[in-house]
Amino acid sequence: MTTIACFISPHGFGHAARAAALMDALGGMMPHATFDIFTTVPEWFFNDSLSARFRYHPLKTDIGFVQTSPLLEDLDATLSALDEFLPFEAGRTSDLAGKLSSLGCRLVICDIAPLGIAVAEKAGIPSVLVENFTWDWLYAGYPQWNGRFQRHIDYLGKVFANADVHIQTDPICRKSEADLAVPPMSRKLRKSRENVRKALSIGDDQQMVVVTMGGIEERYGFLERLKARPEVRFVIPGGASEKRIEDNLLLLPQRSGVYHPDLINACDALVGKAGYSTIAEAFQAGVPFGYIPRPGFPEMPGLVAFMEDRMPSMAISPEDFETGAWISRLDDLLSIGRVEEARPNGADAVARYLRDTVLDSQQ
Repeated sequence: MTTIACFISPHGFGHAARAAALMDALGGMMPHATFDIFTTVPEWFFNDSLSARFRYHPLKTDIGFVQTSPLLEDLDATLSALDEFLPFEAGRTSDLAGKLSSLGCRLVICDIAPLGIAVAEKAGIPSVLVENFTWDWLYAGYPQWNGRFQRHIDYLGKVFANADVHIQTDPICRKSEADLAVPPMSRKLRKSRENVRKALSIGDDQQMVVVTMGGIEERYGFLERLKARPEVRFVIPGGASEKRIEDNLLLLPQRSGVYHPDLINACDALVGKAGYSTIAEAFQAGVPFGYIPRPGFPEMPGLVAFMEDRMPSMAISPEDFETGAWISRLDDLLSIGRVEEARPNGADAVARYLRDTVLDSQQ
């Protein structure tokens, strides 16, 4: 049995979705693999996403940003959280290193939780950093705050540089020297478009639009306006605490029982926050993406450039999204059409690389 530890940032679900894609790809190539997952992302997310064997260890592995909404961050609260979290205490990393040794871990994958790299170094286990940006670079993108963030930027920069293997995955926000660069990594599809629509009681001839803020429960002020388009079925993950149908709206809870990549693949258009996993899953499906950029976020130029160049897409301002003004442009989004071609999944390339160059070398 090969045991691999995964330290995953709990900042949203995007890092967990990317890590799950890699774990499943590795599990498919190495059926004897078991993954020890360290994060505070809910265990149910991995139960729903993984076919590979895993054990779950609730642990704060990262801060990222403290956010007041899916589109707004709280820099004061983020700084306070970083002050408590960093630097890592020697006793803490030693205890965790001992735990990895007792579990028999041969590799530590980090997306993009820096604690895993520090623990791997202490345990003498190879570490893999998977990223399309790192927190030190992202914090440095707030120049008005650099004086207060600088000690954390310096510390995290050194931790990330200590990773033994460096993987970058599109859409890359800052290109740097890496051992491997790959296309977007996304969880694989499970059900056909037709089967998903049938399960949702949506006909093949009906237009279906998914509205999502990354699966996070959110209150939307434009729902009544959507009812003015009765010929379109709007599916809204995180739109209610339990499944509810209102005219042409299907409101789903955060954990709906519908596998999110399959849901995106089943739709005719997607409207939502420009986050990593949503971009990767829309890229895989080839569906038109009405994306909402987050003004002031340093990673946005890289994400937007990728979407505009490589995906059927259309920008929707946060203001237009919140007010529902975007609904008047829905026909423009739907008219873009799907990209009907197979897209490469970066998770497969990373899994092969780790199997052939890191894990096989330990035999």
